[in-house]
Amino acid sequence: MKPDVLELEEVHRWRNEFPILESCTYLISNSLGAMPRATKDNLVAYCDLWATRGIRAWDDVWWNMPARISEKLAGIIGAAESSVSIHPNVTTAQWVALSSLDTSGRRRKVVYSELNFPSIQYFYQMHPDLTVEVVRSPDGVSVPLEGILEAIDEYTLVVPISHVLFRSSFIQDVRAIVERAHAVGAYVILDVYHSCGVIPLDVRKLGVDFAVGGVLKWLCGGPGVAFLYVNPKLSRRLEPRLTGWFAHEAPMDFAPEMRFTDSSYRFMSGTPNIPGLFAALRGLEIISEVGIDRIRERSLHLTARIVELAQTLGIELGSPPDPDSRGGHVTINPMNPERVSQELLENDFVIDYRPGAGIRIAPHFYNTLEEVEQVMSAIEAIG
Repeated sequence: MKPDVLELEEVHRWRNEFPILESCTYLISNSLGAMPRATKDNLVAYCDLWATRGIRAWDDVWWNMPARISEKLAGIIGAAESSVSIHPNVTTAQWVALSSLDTSGRRRKVVYSELNFPSIQYFYQMHPDLTVEVVRSPDGVSVPLEGILEAIDEYTLVVPISHVLFRSSFIQDVRAIVERAHAVGAYVILDVYHSCGVIPLDVRKLGVDFAVGGVLKWLCGGPGVAFLYVNPKLSRRLEPRLTGWFAHEAPMDFAPEMRFTDSSYRFMSGTPNIPGLFAALRGLEIISEVGIDRIRERSLHLTARIVELAQTLGIELGSPPDPDSRGGHVTINPMNPERVSQELLENDFVIDYRPGAGIRIAPHFYNTLEEVEQVMSAIEAIG
């Protein structure tokens, strides 16, 4: 069933919820989503609670904030209840997932693409017990599915993959990779940072063992809050070695021995970023209210125009032209892309530049077709 189209009148109504759209052309929500107007009020509420309730704020509100945010995230990514835990960043979430697995046996191989986000690559490269096989990209845009499938064998422990590649916006065939990994007994950790909030996502249907992501980008939640999904079929038998007092079944007992809780807090560690959770709240509410299917429909409409104009202007694409293979942003590579990006920023077109890729343009549901056309016209004028 085709989703309802997000009408222009509704787009303009939502635009009023994001103050930055009043002062610039903001087209980089795959790097940092625009801040909702009510986020400031939520942060003030956090400060007021701390100022007036002090330590009692934990019992009043703070202790349940991770569960509250987890519940909203679960709805967005298609996760089961109590299967999502909160973390400070995706690298830490990967550490927690890996720390739940046995790295001392014959399975010590990790398979990933060279187009994975670098922080995740560093993490596995530096692990003393693991060997890494990197699948190369022939074009810097896509990763051959056959290469990943061939690399996964009986010695593979884990396959960390990105749903959408951060440079090119290429969408990987997650289901095929999961099927191959599970056939040989390996685990899959799916990075959904560049898909959650802009592409319909159901981690249960995909069958992944773990998924990591954050609210920083398409979810308009700001920095400091990431998440880890653990497949409920696994979670009760996994005991992460990277852990802390929030994961204890009776944390306020301050017992010397670890006893894991069965709730989503099982995969948490120390004290969470409470102000970050307050900041994340309104963005998650808005994304849920608008609806991911409608957001994707709007995104396809806007990014298709970027691709069309880039091709008309003879600008090299760094993203797949096929919309079914492309996430929420489009990478283009004009002549002198770094200089072009600087001039765009100086003229309040907020985009970003990535070495080896080009300029990333990432319209969200609150952007208009006119804004997309204006930034492309500005690129043409800069030459």
